[in-house]
Amino acid sequence: MLECSRICRFQISLFVENVFDAVKVGLLGLGTVGGGTATVLLRNAEEIQARVGRPIKITHAAGLGIADQTLLDPATTKLTEDAFEVVDDPEIEIVVELIGGYTLAKDLVMKAIENGNHVVTANKALIATHGPEIMKAAASQGVSVCYEAAVAGGIPIIKAMREGLAANKIQWVAGIINGTGNFILTEMRDKGRDFADVLKEAQALGYAEADPTFDVEGIDAAHKLTILASLAFGIELQFDKTYTEGISKVTTEDVNYAEELGYRIKHLGITRKTDKGIELRVHPTLIPEKRLIANVDGVMNAVLVQGDAVGPTLYYGAGAGAEPTASAVVADIIDTVRTIDAPLHHKVPLLGFQDDAMRDTPVIGIDDVESSYYLRMEAEDHPGVLAEVSDTFARNSISIEAVIQKEPESNESTVHLIMLTQKCVESKVNVAIKAVEALSSVKGDLVRIRMEHLD
Repeated sequence: MLECSRICRFQISLFVENVFDAVKVGLLGLGTVGGGTATVLLRNAEEIQARVGRPIKITHAAGLGIADQTLLDPATTKLTEDAFEVVDDPEIEIVVELIGGYTLAKDLVMKAIENGNHVVTANKALIATHGPEIMKAAASQGVSVCYEAAVAGGIPIIKAMREGLAANKIQWVAGIINGTGNFILTEMRDKGRDFADVLKEAQALGYAEADPTFDVEGIDAAHKLTILASLAFGIELQFDKTYTEGISKVTTEDVNYAEELGYRIKHLGITRKTDKGIELRVHPTLIPEKRLIANVDGVMNAVLVQGDAVGPTLYYGAGAGAEPTASAVVADIIDTVRTIDAPLHHKVPLLGFQDDAMRDTPVIGIDDVESSYYLRMEAEDHPGVLAEVSDTFARNSISIEAVIQKEPESNESTVHLIMLTQKCVESKVNVAIKAVEALSSVKGDLVRIRMEHLD
């Protein structure tokens, strides 16, 4: 009995020592998000330890000009400009990749996995484009890859879809997942400013890069939507099949006309499961102003998920910024620590579905997507033009739901015709638009913006 007591006390002491042994983290990148991550981990260390059961320490960090940083103490953290030096250090258990980009980040993540490290990343481009290779490598090594911060910044949408909504068949997802584009469209609506003017302000405020292409042309949102679609429907990550259209051609006129009709223009990422396959598309979209997501303004993000059991759920919050994004990064670190010694098959699957249950449901092209449409055209101001245009649409099986004809400006011989269509397949709309543009009474190209009611 005495011997058993001694053994039990010894086992308990080993358990306590193991539980409170610090988990060593290697941080790659000390920019906006990396700095925010270090700040949150240091400031909330006591709270985090209370949640996890053991301390988490940044023992290694890499970044350009890292010797000049003031967040991390060189006495307790090894600092270097060589990220591979961090990844290859045998003491590291979790590598946090916050460098961004495709090439170097991929090499570092793959090396970390090869070395048996768990990985946390905020790199949506990396996951969207190289995710299948990374996930396969992680599975073979029995390590985790967490990427909550890759989509919608501080909003815990990845966890919600992988865990909170796991009982549901997801029917569709629609999201404002780029704050820069949402800020621009909000300013255009509220203040009547044009796109170029607001873009300059967004760059001055740091919301948009000097080269804003990724934000305003939808590439950033497409990366994020690719991840959401995989989580929603159990399909492989397929960024190359995502239809992408930006907001640079949206005019103040269209924003105002949409308001008159009871809609708001948002730059949405939409993925939906249909009988034909999976829709995967990013584009400007008219949505009814009464929808909650239509009232998400400024740089904020929101994701609306429709499940068969729960119905619609909306996730709202800051989609970027140092500490909002760091909140998601640190949450991933905490999740990793909680299950660090568990076999991979006991953890939540990296993409929400077991590897052998991933589906080969096809992603359909934009021509096969069914939607409603906002159409604006410039037409001659004389009797019979509206009837001629309407008849052309009707002959091409396009039903018109609403029409606005604006009064001509003084000394102008043309007017703006605005039409809203009922649902139809995009390929049919393309044919009808060409037929209308060929009419002698219609001047120039039609403006076409897709419209979703999100019922």
